[in-house]
Amino acid sequence: MSKLINLISTFIFLCSTSAFAFEENKPNIVLLFADDAGYADFGFHGSKVMKTPNLDKLAQRGITFAQAYVSDATCGPSRAGLMTGRYQQRFGFEENNVPGYMSANSAADGRDMGIPLSEVTMGDYLKKQGYATAFYGKWHLGGDDKFHPLKRGFDEFYGFRGGARSYYAYDKNPPSELDWMERNFEVMGEHEGYLTDVLADETNKFIEKNAKQKQPFFAFVSFNAVHTPMDATPEDLAQFPTLKGDRKTVAAMTLALDRASGKIIDKLEELGLSDNTLVIFTNDNGGPSDRNASDNSPLSGSKSNHLEGGIRVPFIASWPAKLNKSYIYQNPISLLDLLPTFYAAADGDLSKVTNLDGVNLLPYITGEIEERPHPVLFWKKDVRGTIRVGDWKLMRFPDRPAKLYYLPDDLKEQHDLSAQEPERVQAMFKQLFEWESTLERPRWLLQRKFENYDINRMDLYHDKVLEGSRGKEKTIKTQIN
Repeated sequence: MSKLINLISTFIFLCSTSAFAFEENKPNIVLLFADDAGYADFGFHGSKVMKTPNLDKLAQRGITFAQAYVSDATCGPSRAGLMTGRYQQRFGFEENNVPGYMSANSAADGRDMGIPLSEVTMGDYLKKQGYATAFYGKWHLGGDDKFHPLKRGFDEFYGFRGGARSYYAYDKNPPSELDWMERNFEVMGEHEGYLTDVLADETNKFIEKNAKQKQPFFAFVSFNAVHTPMDATPEDLAQFPTLKGDRKTVAAMTLALDRASGKIIDKLEELGLSDNTLVIFTNDNGGPSDRNASDNSPLSGSKSNHLEGGIRVPFIASWPAKLNKSYIYQNPISLLDLLPTFYAAADGDLSKVTNLDGVNLLPYITGEIEERPHPVLFWKKDVRGTIRVGDWKLMRFPDRPAKLYYLPDDLKEQHDLSAQEPERVQAMFKQLFEWESTLERPRWLLQRKFENYDINRMDLYHDKVLEGSRGKEKTIKTQIN
């Protein structure tokens, strides 16, 4: 009998240690997510103005993606797609940020706007794989308690539910109750110091705790930098004596973003976790150059439109244990790919997940699969629709004929080829409509005047690239505002 007990005890011990080793081998995952940053505003993208040494180092030892796309050119819908791995139009999150300036005819309004509870989030998937999950910073995916991060797959939350807030503590009520800083569900009082740095410190506490417990973790670090308001510390501003105005401020805010990212990267190295941690740095949409002086060159366009400057974003992936070759990946990818990539890295079985639009990027970037991850990509907001098939991009508008661009020869999108390619235009129109027919109707509708605003912004920044001048900035601000 004693031998049998010993055998059972040994079996249980071996099973438990095997399970522990299995958990230990899963990579930690850290998503460093910027807000409204310009495509050109990083050293690893060639900027001679911005100071981003930590992100440049991450790029040097990781993989940089030349053609990373968001699923929408504005904050909220882009984040909804990323969080679910699905085109957000599939569940009616199409029109704009939440809450926002909606039509009175909307099906959902105010705090009832958010990712439907039927959708499975990135946090849900990773919790299923045994991960500790945390979200830090800007949420912007629903203001009501039912949409709260702790109800959407995250164990911990420190941040704010809205879309923008001061980088410093409020000394009186903020513009919206969604701007208060919360720890989990509690408004615990405002933070001390500059918010970008505070989010890094909070993330590092989470990393330290789970490192001690040998628990695989997922940290979604949702910086509000470099979104307005234009707040920067005096020390960071002093690093850019030759710059002026908002350009000086956004440079200082970008420096803080890089410093905060570096704090987190350094903590992983200090704890011996960096080799087996998948770190992603990216951004939610193109820079709104008229609002924060961000620079999207050499791309045309800006936030809120489907020109490349509105939808193509910086993207770095580092995972030394698996991705030990540093290079630039040239094929188009989508931020919809993050969820399935994270889930696959965490030993999730993607064959049992049938409704994702994103793909697992790992076999593509390791060379196991040579084809493009996405032969076709789509964007849609109301009447405006865009489709990229291979390297051809068709843009449909409410106020003019469609335009067709061949991106390898025309990155600035200045040469419309629709007249020369009528059959291609017709085929792409049909393919775009077929995709649209699979979508849900929007759950809320943006007031019509804002669609006009987006079109005007697109035209101004398309013309600006064509003219090759930054001297038009004051004119652009006057015309848009």
